Amino acid sequence: MPHVPTTVAIRLLTASDAAPYRTIRLEALAAHPEAFASAFAREQDKPLAWFEERLTTSDVFGAFIAEELVGVAGFWRQEGAKTEHKAVLWGMYVRPDARKSGVGRRLVDALAAHAAERVEQLQLAVVSENAAAIRLYTGAGFVEYGREVKALKLDGRYFDEILMALFFDRSGK
Repeated sequence: MPHVPTTVAIRLLTASDAAPYRTIRLEALAAHPEAFASAFAREQDKPLAWFEERLTTSDVFGAFIAEELVGVAGFWRQEGAKTEHKAVLWGMYVRPDARKSGVGRRLVDALAAHAAERVEQLQLAVVSENAAAIRLYTGAGFVEYGREVKALKLDGRYFDEILMALFFDRSGK
């Protein structure tokens, strides 16, 4: 594995990060349309204010190398008395030049630490063909708990999603 850059900074994004967030989000949707429930066509014409609001109302982490946003991952806590103990990791993307350097793992670890203070489990769905992402999540402690067959459909082709969860023991045992 390549050396992890020492200049990687992970932090929550704010409305002031909307422009670079919009750029990386659209890049992710265009480059890997099969990996996201949303679509490039849905988000490409959204005004910058839409992305600002998303960053104001959501917990989205960014990975920066030399002030450049190279990766993102979102945290969404489920609502409702019976499900608020769970959250979802969504929108994970690392630019190709930053892959295999540990940036993705740092993003996942930061988001998991954030989640551990707020919920009992962190869930995600990953396209079954994305072996690199599955290795990343498994290495971070996620376990598979199911599969959604034909979860996404793109251009007439179906993609299954592996459902994974990371459980936090909040009992201290």
